[in-house]
Amino acid sequence: MFSYILNKIFYGFLTLFGVISVIFFLFNVLPGDPARMMLDQREDAEQLQNIRVKYGFDQPLTTQYLYYLNDLSPISIHSSNPMNYTYLSDDKYSFAKLFSASEKIVVIKFPYLRKSFQKNDQNVSEVIAETLPNTAVLAVSAIVIAIITGIFFGILSALYKDTFFDRIISILSTLGMSVPSFFSAILFAWFFGFVLHKYTNLNMTGSLFEVDDFGEHSYIQWKNLILPAIVLGIRPLAVVIQLMRNSLLEVLSQDYIRTARAKGLSTYKIIKTHALKNSLNPVVTAVSGWFASMLAGAVFVEYIFNWNGLGKEIVNGLNTLDLPIIMGSVLVIATMFIIINILVDISYGLLDPKIRLKG
Repeated sequence: MFSYILNKIFYGFLTLFGVISVIFFLFNVLPGDPARMMLDQREDAEQLQNIRVKYGFDQPLTTQYLYYLNDLSPISIHSSNPMNYTYLSDDKYSFAKLFSASEKIVVIKFPYLRKSFQKNDQNVSEVIAETLPNTAVLAVSAIVIAIITGIFFGILSALYKDTFFDRIISILSTLGMSVPSFFSAILFAWFFGFVLHKYTNLNMTGSLFEVDDFGEHSYIQWKNLILPAIVLGIRPLAVVIQLMRNSLLEVLSQDYIRTARAKGLSTYKIIKTHALKNSLNPVVTAVSGWFASMLAGAVFVEYIFNWNGLGKEIVNGLNTLDLPIIMGSVLVIATMFIIINILVDISYGLLDPKIRLKG
Protein backbone atom coordinates (compact mmCIF):
# COMPACT_ATOMS: atom_id res chain seq x y z
CA MET A 1 0.00 0.00 0.00
CA PHE A 2 2.86 2.38 0.81
CA SER A 3 4.39 1.88 -2.65
CA TYR A 4 0.96 2.49 -4.23
CA ILE A 5 0.68 5.84 -2.42
CA LEU A 6 4.22 6.84 -3.39
CA ASN A 7 3.50 5.91 -6.99
CA LYS A 8 0.41 8.15 -7.07
CA ILE A 9 2.28 11.05 -5.45
CA PHE A 10 5.18 10.67 -7.90
CA TYR A 11 2.89 10.79 -10.93
CA GLY A 12 1.08 13.72 -9.34
CA PHE A 13 4.36 15.66 -9.17
CA LEU A 14 5.13 14.77 -12.79
CA THR A 15 1.72 16.04 -13.83
CA LEU A 16 2.21 19.24 -11.83
CA PHE A 17 5.61 19.79 -13.44
CA GLY A 18 4.02 19.39 -16.86
CA VAL A 19 1.26 21.86 -15.95
CA ILE A 20 3.82 24.41 -14.73
CA SER A 21 5.81 24.09 -17.96
CA VAL A 22 2.74 24.42 -20.19
CA ILE A 23 1.47 27.43 -18.23
CA PHE A 24 4.80 29.23 -18.41
CA PHE A 25 5.52 28.73 -22.12
CA LEU A 26 1.89 29.22 -23.16
CA PHE A 27 1.56 32.63 -21.55
CA ASN A 28 5.09 33.82 -22.27
CA VAL A 29 4.82 33.37 -26.03
CA LEU A 30 1.77 35.63 -26.18
CA PRO A 31 2.31 38.88 -28.11
CA GLY A 32 3.02 41.94 -26.02
CA ASP A 33 5.74 43.32 -23.77
CA PRO A 34 5.11 42.68 -20.04
CA ALA A 35 7.19 45.73 -19.13
CA ARG A 36 4.98 47.98 -21.26
CA MET A 37 1.88 46.40 -19.70
CA MET A 38 3.13 47.38 -16.27
CA LEU A 39 4.03 50.98 -17.18
CA ASP A 40 1.04 51.55 -19.47
CA GLN A 41 1.43 54.94 -21.18
CA ARG A 42 4.03 56.33 -18.78
CA GLU A 43 7.06 54.45 -20.03
CA ASP A 44 10.33 55.71 -21.41
CA ALA A 45 13.34 53.68 -22.57
CA GLU A 46 15.10 53.82 -19.18
CA GLN A 47 12.01 52.81 -17.23
CA LEU A 48 11.35 49.92 -19.61
CA GLN A 49 14.89 48.63 -19.21
CA ASN A 50 14.72 48.89 -15.41
CA ILE A 51 11.48 46.91 -15.35
CA ARG A 52 12.91 44.24 -17.66
CA VAL A 53 15.97 43.84 -15.43
CA LYS A 54 13.91 43.87 -12.21
CA TYR A 55 11.60 41.06 -13.37
CA GLY A 56 14.12 39.13 -15.48
CA PHE A 57 12.43 39.95 -18.80
CA ASP A 58 15.81 40.78 -20.32
CA GLN A 59 16.92 37.14 -19.99
CA PRO A 60 16.40 34.36 -22.58
CA LEU A 61 13.12 32.46 -22.29
CA THR A 62 14.84 29.31 -21.01
CA THR A 63 16.53 31.34 -18.26
CA GLN A 64 13.21 32.93 -17.34
CA TYR A 65 11.73 29.42 -17.14
CA LEU A 66 14.43 28.36 -14.69
CA TYR A 67 13.76 31.52 -12.68
CA TYR A 68 10.06 30.58 -12.59
CA LEU A 69 10.84 27.06 -11.35
CA ASN A 70 13.18 28.56 -8.77
CA ASP A 71 10.42 30.91 -7.56
CA LEU A 72 7.94 28.05 -7.22
CA SER A 73 10.34 25.63 -5.56
CA PRO A 74 10.10 25.41 -1.73
CA ILE A 75 13.92 25.17 -1.63
CA SER A 76 15.47 27.73 -3.95
CA ILE A 77 18.72 29.50 -4.77
CA HIS A 78 18.92 33.29 -4.82
CA SER A 79 21.48 36.00 -5.36
CA SER A 80 22.68 38.38 -2.67
CA ASN A 81 23.22 41.06 -5.31
CA PRO A 82 20.31 43.57 -5.34
CA MET A 83 20.87 44.17 -9.08
CA ASN A 84 19.92 40.59 -9.98
CA TYR A 85 16.34 39.41 -10.45
CA THR A 86 16.81 36.54 -8.02
CA TYR A 87 17.84 38.88 -5.19
CA LEU A 88 15.93 37.94 -2.05
CA SER A 89 14.48 40.76 0.06
CA ASP A 90 12.26 40.64 3.13
CA ASP A 91 9.40 42.45 1.40
CA LYS A 92 9.29 39.87 -1.38
CA TYR A 93 8.22 36.85 0.61
CA SER A 94 8.95 35.17 3.91
CA PHE A 95 11.80 32.69 3.92
CA ALA A 96 14.25 30.85 6.16
CA LYS A 97 17.91 30.89 5.20
CA LEU A 98 19.54 27.47 5.03
CA PHE A 99 23.09 28.39 4.02
CA SER A 100 25.03 30.72 1.71
CA ALA A 101 27.98 30.28 -0.63
CA SER A 102 29.75 33.07 -2.48
CA GLU A 103 26.96 35.37 -3.72
CA LYS A 104 24.27 32.66 -3.57
CA ILE A 105 21.78 32.01 -0.78
CA VAL A 106 19.81 28.78 -0.37
CA VAL A 107 16.49 29.28 1.38
CA ILE A 108 13.31 27.40 2.25
CA LYS A 109 10.05 29.25 1.55
CA PHE A 110 6.48 29.01 0.33
CA PRO A 111 6.15 29.00 -3.47
CA TYR A 112 6.46 32.54 -4.80
CA LEU A 113 3.82 33.33 -7.46
CA ARG A 114 5.33 36.75 -8.21
CA LYS A 115 3.53 40.10 -8.23
CA SER A 116 0.59 41.43 -10.20
CA PHE A 117 1.31 43.73 -13.13
CA GLN A 118 -1.82 45.78 -12.49
CA LYS A 119 -2.73 45.59 -8.78
CA ASN A 120 -0.11 48.02 -7.45
CA ASP A 121 2.60 45.36 -7.31
CA GLN A 122 0.50 43.20 -4.96
CA ASN A 123 1.67 39.64 -4.42
CA VAL A 124 -0.32 37.13 -6.47
CA SER A 125 -0.50 34.84 -3.43
CA GLU A 126 -2.33 37.62 -1.53
CA VAL A 127 -4.84 38.06 -4.36
CA ILE A 128 -5.48 34.30 -4.43
CA ALA A 129 -5.81 34.13 -0.64
CA GLU A 130 -8.51 36.84 -0.81
CA THR A 131 -10.54 35.29 -3.63
CA LEU A 132 -10.07 31.50 -3.36
CA PRO A 133 -12.32 31.11 -0.25
CA ASN A 134 -15.21 32.71 -2.18
CA THR A 135 -14.69 30.28 -5.05
CA ALA A 136 -14.51 27.36 -2.61
CA VAL A 137 -17.82 28.40 -0.98
CA LEU A 138 -19.43 28.62 -4.42
CA ALA A 139 -18.05 25.23 -5.55
CA VAL A 140 -19.07 23.44 -2.33
CA SER A 141 -22.59 24.93 -2.47
CA ALA A 142 -22.97 23.92 -6.12
CA ILE A 143 -21.83 20.34 -5.55
CA VAL A 144 -24.12 19.95 -2.51
CA ILE A 145 -27.08 21.12 -4.62
CA ALA A 146 -26.06 18.73 -7.40
CA ILE A 147 -25.69 15.74 -5.05
CA ILE A 148 -28.93 16.16 -3.09
CA THR A 149 -31.12 17.08 -6.06
CA GLY A 150 -29.41 14.66 -8.44
CA ILE A 151 -29.75 11.62 -6.18
CA PHE A 152 -33.42 12.45 -5.48
CA PHE A 153 -34.43 12.82 -9.13
CA GLY A 154 -32.19 9.92 -10.16
CA ILE A 155 -34.06 7.62 -7.78
CA LEU A 156 -37.45 8.88 -9.04
CA SER A 157 -36.35 8.49 -12.64
CA ALA A 158 -35.32 4.88 -11.99
CA LEU A 159 -38.53 4.03 -10.15
CA TYR A 160 -40.65 5.48 -12.96
CA LYS A 161 -38.55 4.09 -15.79
CA ASP A 162 -39.81 4.72 -19.35
CA THR A 163 -42.68 6.89 -18.12
CA PHE A 164 -43.38 10.49 -19.17
CA PHE A 165 -41.70 11.71 -15.96
CA ASP A 166 -38.55 9.69 -16.76
CA ARG A 167 -38.38 11.11 -20.29
CA ILE A 168 -38.78 14.68 -19.04
CA ILE A 169 -35.95 14.19 -16.53
CA SER A 170 -33.77 12.68 -19.27
CA ILE A 171 -34.42 15.62 -21.61
CA LEU A 172 -33.68 18.17 -18.88
CA SER A 173 -30.48 16.30 -17.91
CA THR A 174 -29.25 16.27 -21.51
CA LEU A 175 -30.07 19.97 -21.81
CA GLY A 176 -28.22 20.71 -18.57
CA MET A 177 -25.07 18.96 -19.80
CA SER A 178 -25.13 20.60 -23.23
CA VAL A 179 -25.93 24.24 -22.41
CA PRO A 180 -22.76 26.33 -21.75
CA SER A 181 -22.42 27.69 -18.22
CA PHE A 182 -22.07 31.31 -19.34
CA PHE A 183 -25.39 31.12 -21.23
CA SER A 184 -27.14 29.56 -18.22
CA ALA A 185 -25.65 32.27 -16.00
CA ILE A 186 -26.95 35.09 -18.22
CA LEU A 187 -30.38 33.45 -18.47
CA PHE A 188 -30.75 32.82 -14.73
CA ALA A 189 -29.46 36.30 -13.81
CA TRP A 190 -31.93 37.97 -16.18
CA PHE A 191 -34.97 35.81 -15.40
CA PHE A 192 -34.68 35.32 -11.63
CA GLY A 193 -32.71 38.47 -10.78
CA PHE A 194 -34.53 40.92 -13.03
CA VAL A 195 -37.86 39.62 -14.40
CA LEU A 196 -38.90 37.89 -11.16
CA HIS A 197 -36.96 40.12 -8.78
CA LYS A 198 -40.01 41.29 -6.83
CA TYR A 199 -40.92 37.64 -6.16
CA THR A 200 -37.45 36.13 -5.60
CA ASN A 201 -35.74 39.20 -4.07
CA LEU A 202 -32.55 37.98 -5.75
CA ASN A 203 -29.98 40.27 -7.37
CA MET A 204 -28.66 39.89 -10.90
CA THR A 205 -25.10 40.31 -9.61
CA GLY A 206 -23.40 40.36 -6.24
CA SER A 207 -20.70 38.67 -4.19
CA LEU A 208 -20.67 36.87 -0.86
CA PHE A 209 -19.37 39.94 0.98
CA GLU A 210 -20.90 43.34 0.39
CA VAL A 211 -20.05 46.76 1.81
CA ASP A 212 -22.62 48.96 3.56
CA ASP A 213 -23.75 52.31 2.18
CA PHE A 214 -21.06 54.17 4.14
CA GLY A 215 -18.26 51.90 2.86
CA GLU A 216 -17.10 51.15 6.39
CA HIS A 217 -18.24 47.61 7.14
CA SER A 218 -18.70 44.43 5.11
CA TYR A 219 -21.36 41.81 5.70
CA ILE A 220 -22.27 38.42 4.25
CA GLN A 221 -25.10 38.42 1.71
CA TRP A 222 -26.09 34.75 1.46
CA LYS A 223 -28.84 35.31 -1.11
CA ASN A 224 -26.19 36.28 -3.68
CA LEU A 225 -24.92 32.70 -3.48
CA ILE A 226 -28.18 31.10 -4.67
CA LEU A 227 -28.16 31.84 -8.42
CA PRO A 228 -24.43 31.26 -9.13
CA ALA A 229 -24.46 28.05 -7.07
CA ILE A 230 -27.46 26.70 -8.98
CA VAL A 231 -25.95 27.63 -12.36
CA LEU A 232 -22.58 26.11 -11.48
CA GLY A 233 -24.29 22.96 -10.21
CA ILE A 234 -26.46 22.38 -13.32
CA ARG A 235 -23.94 20.29 -15.26
CA PRO A 236 -22.86 18.01 -12.38
CA LEU A 237 -26.53 17.77 -11.39
CA ALA A 238 -27.37 16.39 -14.84
CA VAL A 239 -24.50 13.89 -14.60
CA VAL A 240 -25.51 12.75 -11.09
CA ILE A 241 -29.13 12.19 -12.19
CA GLN A 242 -28.13 9.97 -15.11
CA LEU A 243 -25.51 8.05 -13.13
CA MET A 244 -27.87 7.52 -10.20
CA ARG A 245 -30.69 6.35 -12.47
CA ASN A 246 -28.57 3.87 -14.43
CA SER A 247 -26.74 2.56 -11.37
CA LEU A 248 -29.95 2.08 -9.39
CA LEU A 249 -31.63 0.26 -12.28
CA GLU A 250 -28.66 -2.10 -12.47
CA VAL A 251 -28.75 -2.77 -8.73
CA LEU A 252 -32.52 -3.31 -8.74
CA SER A 253 -32.07 -6.07 -11.31
CA GLN A 254 -29.80 -8.10 -9.01
CA ASP A 255 -30.92 -11.40 -7.47
CA TYR A 256 -30.75 -10.22 -3.86
CA ILE A 257 -33.20 -7.42 -4.67
CA ARG A 258 -35.62 -9.96 -6.14
CA THR A 259 -35.21 -12.00 -2.95
CA ALA A 260 -36.01 -8.93 -0.85
CA ARG A 261 -39.13 -8.28 -2.90
CA ALA A 262 -40.18 -11.93 -2.53
CA LYS A 263 -39.94 -11.52 1.24
CA GLY A 264 -42.52 -8.75 1.05
CA LEU A 265 -40.27 -5.71 1.67
CA SER A 266 -41.64 -2.41 0.39
CA THR A 267 -39.94 -0.50 -2.42
CA TYR A 268 -38.94 2.25 0.02
CA LYS A 269 -37.36 -0.29 2.38
CA ILE A 270 -35.52 -2.05 -0.44
CA ILE A 271 -34.02 1.18 -1.77
CA LYS A 272 -33.13 2.57 1.65
CA THR A 273 -31.65 -0.63 3.09
CA HIS A 274 -30.20 -2.50 0.11
CA ALA A 275 -30.08 -0.63 -3.19
CA LEU A 276 -29.09 2.96 -2.40
CA LYS A 277 -25.71 2.27 -0.81
CA ASN A 278 -24.59 -0.06 -3.60
CA SER A 279 -25.68 2.32 -6.36
CA LEU A 280 -23.81 5.35 -5.01
CA ASN A 281 -20.29 4.24 -6.08
CA PRO A 282 -20.36 5.78 -9.60
CA VAL A 283 -21.96 8.92 -8.16
CA VAL A 284 -19.14 9.34 -5.63
CA THR A 285 -16.60 8.83 -8.43
CA ALA A 286 -18.23 11.52 -10.59
CA VAL A 287 -18.62 13.99 -7.71
CA SER A 288 -14.93 13.77 -6.76
CA GLY A 289 -13.91 14.67 -10.29
CA TRP A 290 -16.55 17.33 -10.77
CA PHE A 291 -15.67 19.16 -7.55
CA ALA A 292 -12.11 19.73 -8.73
CA SER A 293 -13.22 20.80 -12.20
CA MET A 294 -15.77 23.20 -10.70
CA LEU A 295 -12.96 25.47 -9.58
CA ALA A 296 -12.10 25.95 -13.24
CA GLY A 297 -15.74 25.98 -14.38
CA ALA A 298 -16.53 28.87 -12.05
CA VAL A 299 -14.61 31.34 -14.23
CA PHE A 300 -17.48 32.60 -16.41
CA VAL A 301 -20.14 32.08 -13.75
CA GLU A 302 -18.24 34.31 -11.32
CA TYR A 303 -17.60 36.95 -13.95
CA ILE A 304 -21.25 37.19 -15.06
CA PHE A 305 -22.61 37.28 -11.49
CA ASN A 306 -19.78 39.64 -10.38
CA TRP A 307 -18.79 37.08 -7.73
CA ASN A 308 -15.42 38.09 -6.26
CA GLY A 309 -13.70 34.74 -6.67
CA LEU A 310 -10.66 33.30 -8.37
CA GLY A 311 -12.51 32.79 -11.65
CA LYS A 312 -13.36 36.47 -11.91
CA GLU A 313 -9.71 37.34 -11.24
CA ILE A 314 -8.66 35.11 -14.14
CA VAL A 315 -11.06 36.86 -16.54
CA ASN A 316 -9.92 40.30 -15.33
CA GLY A 317 -6.31 39.16 -15.71
CA LEU A 318 -7.00 38.09 -19.30
CA ASN A 319 -8.60 41.45 -20.06
CA THR A 320 -5.61 43.39 -18.69
CA LEU A 321 -2.93 40.84 -19.67
CA ASP A 322 -1.92 40.48 -16.02
CA LEU A 323 0.15 37.35 -16.63
CA PRO A 324 1.23 36.63 -13.02
CA ILE A 325 -2.42 36.64 -11.88
CA ILE A 326 -3.46 34.33 -14.73
CA MET A 327 -0.54 31.95 -14.31
CA GLY A 328 -0.77 31.84 -10.52
CA SER A 329 -4.53 31.29 -10.50
CA VAL A 330 -4.43 28.54 -13.14
CA LEU A 331 -1.54 26.88 -11.32
CA VAL A 332 -3.41 26.88 -7.98
CA ILE A 333 -6.52 25.39 -9.61
CA ALA A 334 -4.44 22.73 -11.38
CA THR A 335 -2.65 21.88 -8.12
CA MET A 336 -5.92 21.47 -6.25
CA PHE A 337 -7.26 19.31 -9.09
CA ILE A 338 -4.19 17.04 -8.92
CA ILE A 339 -4.30 16.80 -5.10
CA ILE A 340 -7.99 15.89 -5.10
CA ASN A 341 -7.45 13.22 -7.75
CA ILE A 342 -4.52 11.75 -5.79
CA LEU A 343 -6.62 11.62 -2.60
CA VAL A 344 -9.49 9.98 -4.49
CA ASP A 345 -7.16 7.38 -6.03
CA ILE A 346 -5.63 6.62 -2.63
CA SER A 347 -9.10 6.30 -1.10
CA TYR A 348 -10.11 3.84 -3.80
CA GLY A 349 -6.92 1.89 -3.18
CA LEU A 350 -7.69 1.67 0.54
CA LEU A 351 -11.22 0.50 -0.12
CA ASP A 352 -10.53 -1.89 -3.02
CA PRO A 353 -7.32 -4.00 -3.04
CA LYS A 354 -7.89 -4.86 -6.72
CA ILE A 355 -7.33 -1.22 -7.68
CA ARG A 356 -4.07 -1.21 -5.68
CA LEU A 357 -2.79 -4.18 -7.65
CA LYS A 358 -3.67 -2.53 -10.97
CA GLY A 359 -1.97 0.72 -9.90
